[in-house]
Amino acid sequence: MGGGLETKAEATRAFVLHPDIKTDRDRARAPAARLAEAVALAAALPGLDVCGAEIAPLPRVHAGALFGSGKIAELKARFAEERIALVLVDGPVSPVQQRNLEKEWNVKLLDRTGLILEIFADRARTREGALQVERAALSYQRTRLVRAWTHLERQRGGFGFVGGPGETQIEADRRAIDDQIVRINRQLEKVVRTRTLHRAARARVPYPIVALVGYTNAGKSTLFNRLTGAEVLAKDMLFATLDPTLRGVVLPGGRRIILSDTVGFISDLPTQLVAAFRATLEEVLEADLIVHVRDISHPETEAQARDVAKILGELGVAETTPRIEVWNKLDLLPADEGEARAAAAQRLPEVCAISALTGTGIGALLDRIDRQLEDVAAEPRRAERLSLPFADARRRAWLHDAGIVSAERETDEGWKLDVLWTERQAQAYRAI
Repeated sequence: MGGGLETKAEATRAFVLHPDIKTDRDRARAPAARLAEAVALAAALPGLDVCGAEIAPLPRVHAGALFGSGKIAELKARFAEERIALVLVDGPVSPVQQRNLEKEWNVKLLDRTGLILEIFADRARTREGALQVERAALSYQRTRLVRAWTHLERQRGGFGFVGGPGETQIEADRRAIDDQIVRINRQLEKVVRTRTLHRAARARVPYPIVALVGYTNAGKSTLFNRLTGAEVLAKDMLFATLDPTLRGVVLPGGRRIILSDTVGFISDLPTQLVAAFRATLEEVLEADLIVHVRDISHPETEAQARDVAKILGELGVAETTPRIEVWNKLDLLPADEGEARAAAAQRLPEVCAISALTGTGIGALLDRIDRQLEDVAAEPRRAERLSLPFADARRRAWLHDAGIVSAERETDEGWKLDVLWTERQAQAYRAI
């Protein structure tokens, strides 16, 4: 993946619109906060010059063009005056709406899903990450064959939804896209098999896995670097980290753990990406402890926390998996508010208040992780006998990788396995 466009002259002039739909039931976040997040998403994509942003009140959605004729005319004049080449709509836009608005405004248009796909394409560094994003983008593109697609030459990561200099026309139909998806699936199978072997090797090492999760830009990578001494990309930017990174860490008490840094979550994450990155987030599914990192200085921190909890549930993470909530970025709060937050965290058994940037509270967090893992090690186990058909080899492999099979025998129909497991492991197994 190449770098972004370098010079201001080459940058695409972009405008961000957040449609504030009156009938939208999801009013948990203020429109201004949603617009700010959309602008931050746009800023995370190289080669864009965000020239303006606006909340567009929308009494109702117009099926053919999203907005009413008056608003479309008003924005058309504004885009022409400001020489806007790309409009980013913070929400879903149907293929028909996209075609009509692009024709009316004489711009390229990208909805929230398309923008996030572009960012993920630019960030993916591992082979698996790049393949997962490409598959998700093809699934998204497949629904939009109402129009011809243009694709940038590979001057940077991305799929050319944005458009720009040097583009070439590609006539794509569903059969061609399906063939590409089949090809990618075959490549992914090979990559995933390799990673499964690595994970199985780790499973034989009795080190617990601690997964850092959180809303994008919550400071996970900064915390990961602080705890491991690694140099994972850590920027004040949405989706600075895309591919999972694992490092060994020794806690102050001498316990060894494997720490995992993962892609940040975001509200309204495209469904294509939730499915595509499920495999990438297997470290979270199998974690012994989840550390939920929150940007406690963010005005929407509570809503962000709810989004993270929702996506963890969608990914199939067992509710019984132990969790620690980390209130990060104390350094960005006024001194008195930061002290109040730190004092409140001390009264909550599963909360730590820290600044990953300055190191405040890191010692207490490590102690809390150590104590939680002691509780995990002491978690009661029960014996159970399972029957699996031969077709269910994946679940059988999972049980062996987890090291919880005490006996196994083969029958005419499949396998009989005696397992000794915790309730958390049982729930994780059922979620497979």
